[in-house]
Amino acid sequence: MSEKPLEQKNISTGNVLNAESIKELWSKTYNIEGKSDWSHILPYYDENIYFRDSIQELHGIEDFKAMTRRLTDRSKDLSMKIIRTAQHDRAIFIEWEMTIKYKKNPSSVLYGTSRVTLNDEGKIIEQRDYYDLWGDIFDNIPRFGKAYRRFMKKKFG
Repeated sequence: MSEKPLEQKNISTGNVLNAESIKELWSKTYNIEGKSDWSHILPYYDENIYFRDSIQELHGIEDFKAMTRRLTDRSKDLSMKIIRTAQHDRAIFIEWEMTIKYKKNPSSVLYGTSRVTLNDEGKIIEQRDYYDLWGDIFDNIPRFGKAYRRFMKKKFG
């Protein structure tokens, strides 16, 4: 017998956040003419959001908003393909492929997963992104990507 995921109603928007609604919201965030637009999803984040990924750790909605602006400003083209989502209680997992093109470099695809946690009000209180930043970027540099993967396999594999 499978359990139905706990759905949280977001008080500020009146909408229910669950694996499917997160998938829809995130898909809209990254696919607007190559530029990301976070305005429709930011109301779903708690003022005290805790965010962490491979390179940074942030506390609070203002720092989170600043991070989204930096990401948008640095990239010439940004899109995200949501592969799948899953939910267990208040934790929602999102598997994704993000394609980012910086202003002077070729496009890079980052393969990752995010875990978002909902609070009692149905807002995202925590987001943890997991990805191999350097490996995915280095894969797009001729000869260097293969050398990096050989090094990693020899050192850690």
